Amino acid sequence: MDASFLSKLAKELLSNNSTTLYNTNIVLPNKRAKLFLIEELKKQSTETFLAPQIISIESLIEDIAQLRALDNIELLFEFYIVYLDITEKSKQQDFEKFSSWAVTLLQDFNEIDRYLVNQNEIFSYLLDIERIKHWTPNINNQTKLVENHLEFWKLLPLYYEKFTQHLLNKKVGYQGLLYRKSAENIIDFTKNLENKTFVFAGFNALNNAEETIIKYLLENKKATVYWDIDAVFLRDEFHDAGLFLRRIKNSWKHFETNPFNWIMNEFSNEKNIEVIGTPKSIGQAKIAGKIIEKIALENPSLEKTAVVLSEENILIPLLNSLPVEVENLNITMGYPSKNNPAQILVFKLFNLHLNAQNRNKKQSVFYYKEVLEILNNPLVVSSVNANEVVKIIKNSNLTFITSNRLADLFSKYNLEENKLVTLLFFDWNVSVEEILEKLKAILIYIKEHLSNQNEQDKVTKAFVFSIYNIIIKITNYYETYHNIENLEILFSIYKQVIDQAQVSFEGEPLQGLQIMGILESRVLDFENVIITSLNEGKLPGGKSNNSFIPHDVKLEKGLPTYKERDAIFTYHFYRLLQRAKNIYLLYNTHSEGIDAGEKSRFITQLEIEHLPNHNFKKVFYNAIKPDTIYQPIEILKTQPILDRLKEIATIKGFSPSALTNYLRNPIQFYYQRILGVRENEEVEENVAANTLGTIIHEVLEKMYQPFEGTNTQIKISDIDAMIQNIEAFTLEKFVEVYKEGEIKKGKNLIAFEVAKRNIYNFLIQEKLNIEKGDELFILSLEKEHSAEIVHPNLPFPIRIAGKVDRIELRNNSIRIIDYKTGKVEANKLKIGTFEGLTLDLANDKIIQLLCYALMFQESELKANFNVEVGIFSFKNMKGGFLPFTFKIGSGKNAINETIITQEFLENFTEELVILVQEILNPAISFKENI
Repeated sequence: MDASFLSKLAKELLSNNSTTLYNTNIVLPNKRAKLFLIEELKKQSTETFLAPQIISIESLIEDIAQLRALDNIELLFEFYIVYLDITEKSKQQDFEKFSSWAVTLLQDFNEIDRYLVNQNEIFSYLLDIERIKHWTPNINNQTKLVENHLEFWKLLPLYYEKFTQHLLNKKVGYQGLLYRKSAENIIDFTKNLENKTFVFAGFNALNNAEETIIKYLLENKKATVYWDIDAVFLRDEFHDAGLFLRRIKNSWKHFETNPFNWIMNEFSNEKNIEVIGTPKSIGQAKIAGKIIEKIALENPSLEKTAVVLSEENILIPLLNSLPVEVENLNITMGYPSKNNPAQILVFKLFNLHLNAQNRNKKQSVFYYKEVLEILNNPLVVSSVNANEVVKIIKNSNLTFITSNRLADLFSKYNLEENKLVTLLFFDWNVSVEEILEKLKAILIYIKEHLSNQNEQDKVTKAFVFSIYNIIIKITNYYETYHNIENLEILFSIYKQVIDQAQVSFEGEPLQGLQIMGILESRVLDFENVIITSLNEGKLPGGKSNNSFIPHDVKLEKGLPTYKERDAIFTYHFYRLLQRAKNIYLLYNTHSEGIDAGEKSRFITQLEIEHLPNHNFKKVFYNAIKPDTIYQPIEILKTQPILDRLKEIATIKGFSPSALTNYLRNPIQFYYQRILGVRENEEVEENVAANTLGTIIHEVLEKMYQPFEGTNTQIKISDIDAMIQNIEAFTLEKFVEVYKEGEIKKGKNLIAFEVAKRNIYNFLIQEKLNIEKGDELFILSLEKEHSAEIVHPNLPFPIRIAGKVDRIELRNNSIRIIDYKTGKVEANKLKIGTFEGLTLDLANDKIIQLLCYALMFQESELKANFNVEVGIFSFKNMKGGFLPFTFKIGSGKNAINETIITQEFLENFTEELVILVQEILNPAISFKENI
């Protein structure tokens, strides 16, 4: 790499006279470059000297304006004081509503002042535009809404005047006000400089106030300016990288008689430019890690290598992708605090307590998901073992939990003694001051319980510490201003602070790999440059315009638009490439999704303007696509699996549902029956279909239980009594099955009513049948039945076992009934042949019914009565009892037989044996159905 800009600047400064450098103020675009410039001065000097004062442009502006810059949140509070003072009591907005528009207005004030625009002219212009938008021939016909809207625009000059005066009285200001005052004060400031001079280095885009200051200092021979622009960009009148410096070179009177230092000729030198396209941000981070590994093999120090991230979210994936060769690392970009794990915990805590207070003012009522999110947060898990509490919340279906109930749960497992639990969940219905103290205590507790040895914990501590500092800052706001009155406003302030805050990392500024954002790269040069996320909307940014001032008005009044913003980033991008030798430009090729976007125009521009000495290469990296999207899971039957199958077949027995489960998906059968894996217990917010079915089953069982096996015929009066108990029995079973879940609101109330309606309809149909002469006796309810099958094709006798919903004697016929809460049609229970019956999932209900019939054949009652098996479908009440039917013959002479004969059972047994043979066959693996 040729001499860097700072190296050349150091040489120039020392060549003038190093003994007078202490009287020189070197002004740089940012604070970070100061350290690098001092290092260059040390390298190039052979003698000891007093170093010059090196400051950022913002520090100089504060010095000239004699004002202190406030941060954005302080400005909001100060503005609110002024707003309340000049606004009628009846029209005053609370702080949250006020801040929704005040933030944008402050940005506009800032731009107006930085560019020294006459504020009254622009406010008048804006008011006239709004009047034209809402113009009406008769001004008296304006609606109240339009009048209120125009009132806002009329008040802008007053807001500006009163607010700026209020700030000036306190000797503070926003950045734009400091710039305007410094431009006004530059003459007096220059008079008092004595022997001091200024060197402005590395600047590009200047606002009007900066131009006024620098031009005046130049005219009075109190300043020197060193630009950093390549001749390629300066000569090309259409190249945005030279937009601002072309304007300055052509319009400043100083450069009519003085040289324009410095115009470089380095971009045209030999460069290796590799454009790499890959899907998604993670892919870019992985590729950047591989590039760094390759560079480190040639130059282990990596001092001349920089990774420039166009979007901050890639930082963590990049850190996880760095090779072991990276010994020293310096991160000089802020990581957004809103992505900070400690911030996520605090944010969820605010949501938890705000929502809890909104549900019940007297006692906090927590939503279970919000409680579990807190308890399962990694920062909390490391300090609190709440597994048993979480299990109870899930098993008890606690959708909403009062603070008292939560306290009881914690007390049961001695967690109330844990300081963190107390801070997280209780007594937030207190003053703002106490809430802030709780938040600070939470963060301190978490920090103290993190390890100093674990590298991951060290990073986590940095995150926790950054949020702690934010809470300290908000505490200072609270103590200084008195507008944070409740938890809602505190949360609003927190969100605004967190949106602007960033996590700072410690590192070795002058050693090793440098990771930075595009703005942090100003005036710095590197031999190897890796730039990520070169997509439109990332670099350059989009055309967002968060301003009350329309685009055409900005053009008219000389305020910057997205055109100027793009030109600023174009300059920074090309300046990074100016002295680099090896350049890697990474972009996301994925055109859909959150982080998608088309390739940056910067890449296209480099490609089109391909210079002779630039070795341009394009590469695409894509994930390797497998031949098949998904490979079905296959489990071979080992001896332990075969032993387990024999145990099930001979002792527990295959249930009808297990057999149909195997048909549905052998892998599911393997997980549930062989391994005994159960579904994870979760809180059931809304009553699930299977839960509803369970409740209906149990209510009917409870109603018919007094008649079970008693030889008592059920009468109409018995059914009437059951109907009277529907409400009470259903509620009782809901509480029993659904536990502490909410059943009196929303979808669950509907489910409750549906259950009652289904039971009512069933009983009404039962009553009608009895009125028509049916004689009904209940033989058994929800009882286990089983049968043993001995067959020459089976390796050993196997058992079929399962619970039958209901067996009844009706009109001297036995009915084996299976309740179904879903819809079942009669034709789904009809077959014309047994062949292949057990190999088709479509026959699952028939297989279940015939298994019940098979299990019942050992009963003594079978010899005395005909037996039918069938389904009662609650979504097909009109169908009544839907029996299994075997169609004998065809056409008009076909007979539909519903009575279970011995022949039917023998034929079914043969088919069942085929299915069981497959399940037990060692050569047939469990293979997933997809």
